[in-house]
Amino acid sequence: MTPPESDLFAANFADLGSALHDAFGFSELRSGQREAIEAVMAGRNVLAVMPTGAGKSLCYQLPAIVRGGLTVVVSPLVALMRDQVAALRLNGIAAATINSDLSREENVQTWYKVRDGEVRLLYLSPERLMTDRMLAALEKLNVDLFAIDEAHCISQWGPAFRPEYAMLADLRTRFPGTPVIGLTATADGATREDIEQRMFGGDVVSVITGFDRPNLSLSVALKNNWKRQVADFVEERKGAAGIVYCLSRRKTEEVAVMLRDQGHKALAFHAGMDSIEKAAIQNRFMTEPGIVMVATIAFGMGIDKPDIRYVLHTDLPASPEAYYQEIGRAGRDGAPAETMLFYGLDDIRMRRVFIEEAETSDEHKRREHKRLDSLIAYCEAPDCRRRMLLRYFGENVEEACGNCDVCLDPVETTDGTLEARMVLAAVQGTGNRFGVAHIVSVLRGKPNEKIEQQGHDRLDVYGAGAARSQKEWQGIIRQMVASGLLDIDVSGYGGIKMTSTGAALSRGEGEFRCRADRIAKAPSRRRRSGTSDIETLDSAGNELLAVLKAKRLRLAEARGVPAYVIFSDKSLTDMAAKRPATRDEFAAVFGVGDAKLRDFADIFLETIAAN
Repeated sequence: MTPPESDLFAANFADLGSALHDAFGFSELRSGQREAIEAVMAGRNVLAVMPTGAGKSLCYQLPAIVRGGLTVVVSPLVALMRDQVAALRLNGIAAATINSDLSREENVQTWYKVRDGEVRLLYLSPERLMTDRMLAALEKLNVDLFAIDEAHCISQWGPAFRPEYAMLADLRTRFPGTPVIGLTATADGATREDIEQRMFGGDVVSVITGFDRPNLSLSVALKNNWKRQVADFVEERKGAAGIVYCLSRRKTEEVAVMLRDQGHKALAFHAGMDSIEKAAIQNRFMTEPGIVMVATIAFGMGIDKPDIRYVLHTDLPASPEAYYQEIGRAGRDGAPAETMLFYGLDDIRMRRVFIEEAETSDEHKRREHKRLDSLIAYCEAPDCRRRMLLRYFGENVEEACGNCDVCLDPVETTDGTLEARMVLAAVQGTGNRFGVAHIVSVLRGKPNEKIEQQGHDRLDVYGAGAARSQKEWQGIIRQMVASGLLDIDVSGYGGIKMTSTGAALSRGEGEFRCRADRIAKAPSRRRRSGTSDIETLDSAGNELLAVLKAKRLRLAEARGVPAYVIFSDKSLTDMAAKRPATRDEFAAVFGVGDAKLRDFADIFLETIAAN
C-alpha cells in the first residue's frame, strides 16, 4: 500500500537523524533512546525503562515513521491518546485513535483510513485492541510494531496491575513476526523481570537508563497543622508553577480555595470534573505563569510542562512507584526543582485500610503492604533519601546526593531502645489492640475513663514515660511502625500490635535508634545547581515569552487541542531567546520540524517582529 500524500514522512528516510529533525525538530537523541530505537529498527522486542520526561514516546514514534507500515500504540487513557494524536498530526504525521469518546461513525471512518494505509500510528486502549474482532482485523493488515505505554500495568507484581493489560501477552502469539516495545517510568526489579517473561517470554532487549533526577531536591516533613504547612510552602514559592497533590476531590477544592484566598493563582483538578472544564484548566496551567494546580492523581500523565518548579504532596502516596512518577513532573527543563511530602501516622493507617479494602488477592495485598513499607522507610530515612529511593528501583549509589533534606540538614539519631521496650510493654500489656492515643496516655500516666475501666492504670509501665511529651511518644511510635517493630491492625479499628521483630527487641535482642521529629514548614532552599538546555531569558525575553504563550493559546483554542501540542514551553523559550527573523532561523528553534515550520513559522515570526 502506498503511504498517503498527507503523511510528510513516508517510510524511506535515509537515516534516523534526518527523520528526527524533519519530523520533530530535534537535533539529537537522549540517553537510552538510540539504543531502544535501534533495537526496534532491527526487529527486536524492547522494554524501555526511562524516567518521567525522558522522551519514551519517541522510542516508538520515530521507528513508526522510518519503518513504515502501521504502529499500534496501547495507551490507558483516552485523554492522553487524544493529545498525543493531536501533537503527531501537527508534526505532519498521520496518527489516529479509535476510542469510546468518539461516535461509531467517527470510529468507522478512522478504521477505513487504517485499512487503506492512511494511518501511521493508531492509538487504542488495551481492552479495545484485545477484542477478537479488532485482532482479526489487524491480522489482515501490515502491523509493523506494537507499542505498549505504561507497561508496568502488565505485571501482577506491579502496584498498578490491570487485567486488560495482562491480555496483551497474547500479541506475541497472534503476531509472531511483529516486534513489541513496552515503555514505563516506574518498574522495580521484580516488576521488570515479570514484564520480560509475561510480555516477551524472555526474548527482549531491556534498556534501563537509570532513575535519578539529580535536579530534584527531595524533602519530607511530619504533618503539624498541614494547612499552614502547605500555605507557607507555596507562599515561599509565589509566582512559580507547581503541583499540590491531595488524596480526595474535596481536599483539592478546599486547598485551592485556601491558596486563592492568599493571593495565589490556584486551580483545582480532579476526575469529577467534565472533560471541557478539565481541558480549560489544563490549558491555563500550560500557558499562564505561576499557576498552582491542586489535584488528585487524575492530573499529570502526559503533561509536557517543563518549568514546574515544585511538587507538594499533602498526603502519603500509595507506593514508591506512584511517588516517583508524581514528583517526576517537576523540573523537566533540567533546572532545579523541589519536592515536599507531608505525612503522619494517620496516613499510614489510611493507606493500610485502602489496601485491605481493595478487591484483590491476598498475595497482591501482601505486595502492596511491602511497597508501602518501603515508602514509609523512605519517609523516615536517617540518611540520604535519594540513595534509598534509587536503591528501591535497583540502582545502587554509593555517594550521598547532597540535594535532599537529610543531606542538607543531617539528623542525629539516638539510642531509643529503652523507650521502644516501654512502648512494646504498653502495647502487649493492653492486649495489642489499642490505638496510639491510648498507648501514649498509658505511658505518660494520664488517667481517663477507658484506662481505668480496662485496668491499664495498674500496669507496671503506666506512667513510666511521663518525662516525655505526647508528641515525642507519637514520633517514637511512628518510627517503630516504620522500623517494623509495630504494626497497624487495619482489619480492626486501627490499633497497634507488636510484630515478631518487636517481640525480639522486647526480649533484649537488637537495638532501636530514633531521631527527634523534624516538623518543618518547608525544606532548606539550598539545592544542587541545575542547568537547562535552553538559555535563561532577560526581562525583554520574558515579556516576549508571555506574548508567545498567549499566541499559542489562541492557536490551540482554534484547533481544539491543548496548548503544549502547538509548541512546548521549551520551544517557546528557545524562540524568545533566539528571536528568529527568517524561516531558516525559525527552523533552528527547538522542536520545529517541517510541518510546524510550514504551519506556524509565519504566524510566530510576525508576532516576534511586532514585539
